[in-house]
Amino acid sequence: MKKVWLLGFGFFSISITWSLYNAFVPFFLEKYVHSVALISFMMTIDNYFALFLQPWIGNRSDRTVTRYGRRMPYLLIGMPLAAVLTMLIPFHTGLFTLLLFMMLMNLAMSLYRSPTVALMPDITPDSQRTKANGLINFMGGIGSILAFGVGSILYDSSPALPFIVAGLITLLCLLVVSRFINEKRDRVKHTAMPPGEASAEPPLIGEENSIPSSVPLTAKARRISFKSQLDRTTLFLLAAIFFWFVAYQGVETLFTLYGKHHLGLSEKAASFSLTFFSLAFVLFAIPSGWLGGRFGKKKVIITGVCGLMTVFALVGVAENLLILRGLLVLGGIFWACININSYPYLVATGTEESIGTRTGMYYLVSSLAAVGSPPILGLLIDLLGYSVLFYCAAFSMAVALLCLLLIKGRKSTASPYRAPGA
Repeated sequence: MKKVWLLGFGFFSISITWSLYNAFVPFFLEKYVHSVALISFMMTIDNYFALFLQPWIGNRSDRTVTRYGRRMPYLLIGMPLAAVLTMLIPFHTGLFTLLLFMMLMNLAMSLYRSPTVALMPDITPDSQRTKANGLINFMGGIGSILAFGVGSILYDSSPALPFIVAGLITLLCLLVVSRFINEKRDRVKHTAMPPGEASAEPPLIGEENSIPSSVPLTAKARRISFKSQLDRTTLFLLAAIFFWFVAYQGVETLFTLYGKHHLGLSEKAASFSLTFFSLAFVLFAIPSGWLGGRFGKKKVIITGVCGLMTVFALVGVAENLLILRGLLVLGGIFWACININSYPYLVATGTEESIGTRTGMYYLVSSLAAVGSPPILGLLIDLLGYSVLFYCAAFSMAVALLCLLLIKGRKSTASPYRAPGA
């Protein structure tokens, strides 16, 4: 668990950067673009990169070998680039330079997001992954709180300050993770395979010739493909992930504009309100991981989906700021139930060798949702007003619930050489 806490600094940097990006970049775009739909479309640039790059990079990292490990090279390249480009965003000189800095920053982030996430199951036994996911999301949630709370104060002083601080924090987090996480040392040691069973582990890049000739590897075994992972359970789970991210990404991207234009809040008050959601998420991150381990990931996820669907429906009629923030607290608790358990649930439906590939799958469907959700919701807001935002989010959560209920059970596909006790 000590290594998981240290790895949490990687999630901390990702969370604080994206929270600042989603909270304040729309205000920069608003100076040049007056359509909410168009602003929402521009805010999805990161998800286009995630859509194409992150699944490929996640799969590629499964088969990469260097002196630094499988995942770490992607962090060592991507994090410094992302830090510098994050700091450049507020110093744009017009719409062109703003979009240029946004695109480059998103490209850099896409280089290391999937490998960073895949490091958690790499160094954690299957039986401990929900708890570990709770711990690292606890760190990520702290990043969101700082982004919305402290970030709103810094933004009020100077729009550039939150982005400069976020860039410096990213560099510091890279130093911590690279200093204390050693992949070759910390990776979970698997028990020996039963006699007579062939290894299904794909060869690592640069190690194709080091595989013993006694191990019969077919062409399919040499590469973990997306197609080979898509059983019924995985498909319905990916569909559920897609629809709850449609709701979450749309709300996260457009909430500050909703607060400013629909509720009449200041930019500072609108971004600060999201702190209540993030704070509740942080406080319930570890308990939700424990609940997933105790009662089952699927049951806890369903509870979270039902609760967040209800919260979104109620936020749509909330006009009082105190009531709104109270609902956001409940929303953060239910989102923890969903978010903490969903990634370990998806990983558990595959083999140990497919962790990076399934991480890519997770980001593929969440990115598809993030690409489509804000522009479509923005268009509906242009046509019908801001009040439609949370009703659409509640409907999307209902569809996610239906997908979960169609999962009849999980056939274990776990590797025969899990860690002891997994």
